[in-house]
Amino acid sequence: MKTLGFVFRTAPHGSASGREGLDAVLATSAYSEDIAVFFHADGVMQLLANQTPQAILSRDYIATFKMLDLYDIEQIYVCRRSLEERGVEPSSLLIDVTVCEPEVFSAHLHACQRILTF
Repeated sequence: MKTLGFVFRTAPHGSASGREGLDAVLATSAYSEDIAVFFHADGVMQLLANQTPQAILSRDYIATFKMLDLYDIEQIYVCRRSLEERGVEPSSLLIDVTVCEPEVFSAHLHACQRILTF
């Protein structure tokens, strides 16, 4: 089976990209069990807990990332360098993830047969 990779690289709430990516991951999980999800660059901000998007009149979809576990999506990788550059501690993330050094993150990403970027 081919691994599908979903890469989140944009900040939440500035565009619909993150919400659309999350919808795509959840929908794809109905057809494939081999899914990996990657958060890098500003995409790591998608996973920050305690966001208040309603303050900017934006839809609150961030809590839906907790559903990844319910959909048996276990391969969730976050780039350590991206976290450090943004001053984000792994403990402040909404869900359990695998924090990887850039080289390991890249190796997991390159193992995917198809990649969709959001």
